[in-house]
Amino acid sequence: MSVLVFTENWDGKFKKQSFELVSYAGKIAEMLKTQTVALSIGNVQEDELKKLANYSTDKIITVTNDKLKNLDNQAYTSVIAQVAEKVGAKVVIIANNNTGKAIAPRLSVRLKAGLGSAVSKLPISVEPFVIYKKALSGKAFANVVIKSDVKIITLSQNSFEFAENPKPAAIEAFEPVLSGDIKTNVTDVQKQTGKLILTDAEIVVSGGRGMKSPDNWGPIEELAQLLGAATACSRPVSDEGWRTHEEHTGQTGKIIAPNLYIAAGISGAIQHLAGISSSKCIVAINTDKDAPIFEAANYGIVGDAAKVLPALIQAVKEK
Repeated sequence: MSVLVFTENWDGKFKKQSFELVSYAGKIAEMLKTQTVALSIGNVQEDELKKLANYSTDKIITVTNDKLKNLDNQAYTSVIAQVAEKVGAKVVIIANNNTGKAIAPRLSVRLKAGLGSAVSKLPISVEPFVIYKKALSGKAFANVVIKSDVKIITLSQNSFEFAENPKPAAIEAFEPVLSGDIKTNVTDVQKQTGKLILTDAEIVVSGGRGMKSPDNWGPIEELAQLLGAATACSRPVSDEGWRTHEEHTGQTGKIIAPNLYIAAGISGAIQHLAGISSSKCIVAINTDKDAPIFEAANYGIVGDAAKVLPALIQAVKEK
């Protein structure tokens, strides 16, 4: 028996999210009194793989088949399922990101496993296996019992505090059977460079229709640059074409969980709050003291963003 965790890499490097996942898996393994097995798919150097061992990992399995250099949901599902069967995994942990949302349901069918999605804490108990998750766009919480022999959990980003716990993990290569599993033919890959990816950002500065015009976005961008933050916007802003849909956060856009979310001129519709409610700290700036965003905010400033943002920028510069 084991706890298997699928760790994504980006161009051969692991990000904070991967270490959060293996730490979370390690704690569940402790609860089940078993070992943690980390799975890496892709070309990752040994010194990078060893970083996983710093976060409660007992064994690292690496798959480097050239056919898997580009993400193919069906093929990745097959590989994870084969490894899960090989190590006797009773719990499989995956990130609750776009990749995880595509793979987890497929894996659930293949392994005949119950699926707990967007989990934000450790299980309340393992006998029975009860997970804790948000419900109704974060307005409520649910305790869900998973009764299947194998369980799959997708962990919400930035929801688990982790600390280093080094272990002498062995690295083992695995060659999966891929006959008929590769369905995608990728002819060209173009990646965004020079800009912080919104879902990876620790700090996000976001603007809404209260910014009044796309010409007023300068302070948003300047504050974000000073803080090393990503920029975002509400749906009305992207619908108006003021900003790209890549920056749209909310229930129908990007679901994010930064440590700090600064919302300027955003009223706080329930669809927007559903996408940012997992942020560790929310700072809201709005002229309307009754705006819904203030109910979700840790700190609120009632004022015109056109005046407040320059003051914040000056304060950051002075610090």
